[in-house]
Amino acid sequence: MIDTNKLLNQFMGGSTGTTQGVNPGAGRGDLMKGAAVGGILGLLVGNKKTRKMAGGLVGYGGAAAAGALAFKAYQNWQQGKQAATAPVATAADVNNVDPRFLPASIDSTGQNFSLTLMSAMIAAAKADGHIDAKEQAAIFEHVEKLSLDAESKAAVFDLLRQPADIDSLVSSVQGMEQASEVYLVSRLAIDVDHPAERAWLDALAHKLNLPTELVAHLDHQIED
Repeated sequence: MIDTNKLLNQFMGGSTGTTQGVNPGAGRGDLMKGAAVGGILGLLVGNKKTRKMAGGLVGYGGAAAAGALAFKAYQNWQQGKQAATAPVATAADVNNVDPRFLPASIDSTGQNFSLTLMSAMIAAAKADGHIDAKEQAAIFEHVEKLSLDAESKAAVFDLLRQPADIDSLVSSVQGMEQASEVYLVSRLAIDVDHPAERAWLDALAHKLNLPTELVAHLDHQIED
């Protein structure tokens, strides 16, 4: 059986899901800096502006860091804070994430949320149509070199080949917590200054029924 949590971390450039050895006092600047290396997400975003943000997940646990960012945004929204001045997640938050924001192997509906998050990032990266056949072949070649079993590689290939279908993606999301994280990882995979990608993200937020203020908090967690 595929270890989809491990696969998600490899996809995002993380390796352990923890922050051992990381300075717990590190702020968002430290959490988000760097260039994406090793992860499939780095290839998907190419040289987009968000590459440095996606790369910040490297060494901070990939999926765990994304969960921390989504959880912090959700907390701030629930507490009625102003998005522009709300506190942002730090490295210390990565190991203190509400379990609802950490993808279990299989959630209560029988759907695999780790695969949903990967689907969300791939669909967002495809929103501008920049992943052509040549680029997709390069990604496939990269996946072949990863230390993944055959079943895991096949799962990634299937996700990469699937057309971007926002309705199918949204149908696999359960609850506001999952919706928040799906939006956040999608935001990591796009350039918000690109009209087609911005339109995709806006449509996703609408179909996920995310409140406008919560969206603002999620954006605030990953903006420069």
